[in-house]
This record gives sequence, C-alpha cells and structure tokens, in this order.
Amino acid sequence: MPPGDPLPDTTFGSRWAPLPPGAHELDPATLAPGFEAGSASAGIKHAGETDVGVVRCVAGGVASAILLTANASAAAPVRVCRDDLDQGRVRACIVNSGNANASTGEQGLADAVSMRDAAASALGLEPREVAVAETGTIGVPLEMERLLGGVEAACAAVGAEGGAGFAEAILTTDRFPKSCCIEADGVTLSVQAKGAGMMMPGFATMLCFIQTDALVSDPELELRRAVAGSFERISVDGQMSTNDTVLLQASGESGRELPSGLLDAALLALALRIVADGEGATRVARLAVSGARSAGEAELVARTVGNSPLVKTALFGRDPNWGRIAQAAGMALAGEELPELGPDRIDALELAQPTSEPEIRLDLGRGEASAHLFVSDLTHDYVTLNSEYTT
Repeated sequence: MPPGDPLPDTTFGSRWAPLPPGAHELDPATLAPGFEAGSASAGIKHAGETDVGVVRCVAGGVASAILLTANASAAAPVRVCRDDLDQGRVRACIVNSGNANASTGEQGLADAVSMRDAAASALGLEPREVAVAETGTIGVPLEMERLLGGVEAACAAVGAEGGAGFAEAILTTDRFPKSCCIEADGVTLSVQAKGAGMMMPGFATMLCFIQTDALVSDPELELRRAVAGSFERISVDGQMSTNDTVLLQASGESGRELPSGLLDAALLALALRIVADGEGATRVARLAVSGARSAGEAELVARTVGNSPLVKTALFGRDPNWGRIAQAAGMALAGEELPELGPDRIDALELAQPTSEPEIRLDLGRGEASAHLFVSDLTHDYVTLNSEYTT
C-alpha cells in the first residue's frame, strides 16, 4: 500500500513548522558560537558506528536548564543529573548510545558517575558541571572499559566542527539525524535531537541538546514553555522513555536576548522530525480536539485517540474510518455523557488523501477547551523492528 507523499526531508519542511519570519537556516552541523562537540566509536553499537558524543560550552559563562523523564524507572544517568548536577551551570554533556544504562542497579549508577567523572577530567571541568545522558537497550550492564575509552576519544576530538559527529553519535533506531542551526537578530541557536521509538514524553523529549549564544535570563522557564508546545505534543507509540533528557545551554556571548519564538520553532520542527522518523512511520497526523470541558479532558481524549492502534493503522492505510475515532474518544470519557460523535463532529477526510501530513479534527461538543497531538502511523515495520530489537 503506498504511503502517500514523501515525508518532508528538511527540518522546516512540515506544514505545521515553518521557518520563523526573519530567521534563516545555517548548515545543520553548525554549532552556536562558543560551543564545541566531539564524537567517537566505543563499540557499544555496531562496529565503527559513532556511539559516544560530547558537547561543551567554551565561552566565559553559561546559563542552563535541564528537563528529565518523569518515568518511575528512570535510568542511572537521569538520577545522576537529578541528584548531582549544577543544573543552572552545565558546561558540558557526555552521551552514549546503544545502551540506556536503565534498570542496571547500583552498578549502573556507579557507571554513570564514572562516565561523567571521566568526561569532566578530560575536559578540565568540575564533575557537577557535566551532565550525562544515555540511550539504547534497557537492562544490560555497560562495558565500561570500552565506554571510558570512547569518552576519552570523544573529549579529545572536541572542536567547533564536531556538530555532525555529535548528532550521529546520539542515534539508536533513528533513520536519520535530527539537527538544525538557525540565526535571527544576531543570535544563533543550534539543536541536536534523537528519537524514533518509546515516544510519548511526559515532560520533554528523548534526547535533545540546545546551544545558543543568546542571553537567557530564565533558562528553565524558556525551556519549559518551548517544550510544552513541541515535545509535549508528540507521540509515536504511547511509551514514556526511562532516559528522556533535554538540555539548554546559553552562553550570552552575542549580548542579545533570545528572539521571541525562535526556540519554540526549532523544537517544534525537530519534534515533528522525530514523529516522522517513528519506527516504521510513513505519515504524521495532527489530531485537533475541541469542545472539551477542560484542558485535561481535551488532553486525555487527544492521547487516547492518537495512541489507539486502530486509529494509527487507519492512518497508515489511508482509511477515513471516523468510527474508530469515535470509539477511542468514548473510551477516554467512559461513563460520561457525550453528544453522538459522527461525521458532523469528526473530520477524518484527510486520512484518505495521499498527503503525508493529514489533519484529523474532533469536536466533543461539551465545552470550550482544546488540545492537539502529532502522531505517527503504525506499520508492519514497527512490529518487525520491535519484535527483533534485542535478538
């Protein structure tokens, strides 16, 4: 069955995430001034693949914010960042892919600390100035000798031209890197992200690293607002990762404030790239729910409908089956009184069109609140990939 038009192959190619007015794109491998990155292969993934990366601020000062998964089975690196990191002054982050270091007990926690400390030593920083992030298979102990060799090599390789290697080093099942660099009003913003599966953030994203030379007076407020309109609005499979981490570092070297909307636009564009790269995905849909009694009700319905395997397979098959949408919305509000949900309240006609980015609209007819969610379809390839993930 044909998937429809090809998914957008540029960062700002989506109908829902255009390049902001007055901004222009630089090479996506470019890092914001005052930042360097490096990468190396430690043999954690397949032989020869880069799987360790580091990004650091070399400017005189830095203001930062970090958001971490709400998953109760949070991985060791997340716990290290929660408990032993100067979250407002993060100068560097060391990352590995191929192993999540999650559900690995006290040894896993000690390994994350060792990884962090090795990077700090190599970069000449205090350990609490270095964040640590990991992604990959859950429940497998790290091969520390290999990993520490990769940490040393990645730190030795840092430079202003290291953005492309860093963006590659953080990938797991991703089909392509997700990075961008944009400039507006004398400010540069660079972002590298990864994510394809285990995707329904409960706070932020999978892994995402943001650098800017702008002045940011309240990095946490700025980051939370941008994330609320981007990574909090996506789902691939309704699964919250154990390792979700998003880090914003601002050097202030430009002497200019971060232009309004610049961070929001960049994160939304990359969030949509993540959904488009959902494991086996061929289409991205925007599900818009209106007429709810509260924001919480609208959110519940949007996520229940958007994560329904019946709705997601209809998205894949270009089947405008509004009955599946009505069923899922009714399930979300079980026990409540709803107006009958039929074609007058559900617009699923774009599902039948060849576009890779259809929109679904659902009016609950109960109030004034609304919510939206970006979701991928569910394909044969998703089952194949995830049934063979560790074998």
